[in-house]
Amino acid sequence: MPIIASLFCGLIFGSGLLISGMVRTEKVLGFLDIFGAWDPSLAVVMMAALAVAVPGFAWAKRRGRPLLAANCDWPTKTGIDRPLVIGSVMFGAGWGLVGLCPGPALENLATLSPRVIAFVAAMAGGMVLRDLGKNVHRSRAIKQRSRRPPTDDARGFCGVRKPAIVPSSRE
Repeated sequence: MPIIASLFCGLIFGSGLLISGMVRTEKVLGFLDIFGAWDPSLAVVMMAALAVAVPGFAWAKRRGRPLLAANCDWPTKTGIDRPLVIGSVMFGAGWGLVGLCPGPALENLATLSPRVIAFVAAMAGGMVLRDLGKNVHRSRAIKQRSRRPPTDDARGFCGVRKPAIVPSSRE
């Protein structure tokens, strides 16, 4: 059932992108051109999304358990940190230069435009490189932690060694 719900939501999202024209790069670039021929239609789409999402999230939180899943996967990380800022700048730069973000880019693959294909390939490559870098960093940190002799700081109550904290795979 979750797959059917995901398919249904994806169809609504994709149809909305097509109907609103948000798959057209000139719509997005027109929204970002605030000192030129500004097109506020993306703001209307955002407001419509919030009008649906805000009451939907409030209802889901009150309910406590999702309809079609075992548990809710609410975000636990709410602070603004360096990776968020760097990623936001990179995402915004790509969006501003090309006028595509991931959803419309995937939808535009149907056009078989070489420009869109190159964009999606580069986007996927960036995601893979980021995951590889994260895995390399994590494995180095684990190796360094395992090589260090225990210090007084690593001892807990009654001299019992504290367990090493290994980052989870879901960050």
